[in-house]
Formats: sequence, C-alpha cells, structure tokens
Amino acid sequence: MPILLAEPGVGAISAAHLLVAWSHPGRCRSEAAFASLAGVNPVEASSGRITRHRLNRFGDRKLNRALHTIVNWRMLHAHLPTQRYLTRRRAQQKTDAEIRRCLKRYTARHLFRLMETANGNL
Repeated sequence: MPILLAEPGVGAISAAHLLVAWSHPGRCRSEAAFASLAGVNPVEASSGRITRHRLNRFGDRKLNRALHTIVNWRMLHAHLPTQRYLTRRRAQQKTDAEIRRCLKRYTARHLFRLMETANGNL
C-alpha cells in the first residue's frame, strides 16, 4: 500500500509486516484489537504507590518489531510530532521506555486507521 510507504519511518519491510498482520478488514475489529495483536497494548504493572504500565509480551513479534523500528526511526530522525511528544513526556518525568511504549500504541492506532481508510477507498 503506497499510503503506508508515505508515512515517516515506514519502509518496505515494515509495511509488509503491517499488511500481513492486518491481512483483511474483518480480522481486527478495532484499533485496540490490532494493538493487542501487535503486543503493544498496555498491561498494568503497578506496585505500591506507583501506577505504571508495561508492554504486553505476547502477540505477533514481527509486527511488534516493525512498530519498534518505525518508532525508533521517528525518535532519531527528528519527526516533529514525535519530538514534541518526547519533550512533553520527558517534562512529566517519563522514562524513554515508557515513552516508547506509548508511541508504539499511538503508531499502531494511526497505521490501523490508515489501512482501514485505504481499504475502503479501493
């Protein structure tokens, strides 16, 4: 899908993993189901006074790696919305791992919507 390749940080291999995991419009009924399939849905890992989340260790590992590659590219190559998000979350004392988890979830949501929209236009 050319619409995926136009996104910053999405290369041919990452786009292929996204399409294979998504496969058809009925497979994932929502963006939350797609995030769960990718293993980027938050899992509560709180203890005591601290409330936090961690990444789900289950799901499609190739899809998770594709999202990881996309997010890392955006973090390293000055993708403006990602840089703003990093600045805001670091000001909130979030660690890079927590920020990366949130960015993966956000990216999964965005790419799922793109694939759904592109499929409706075919």
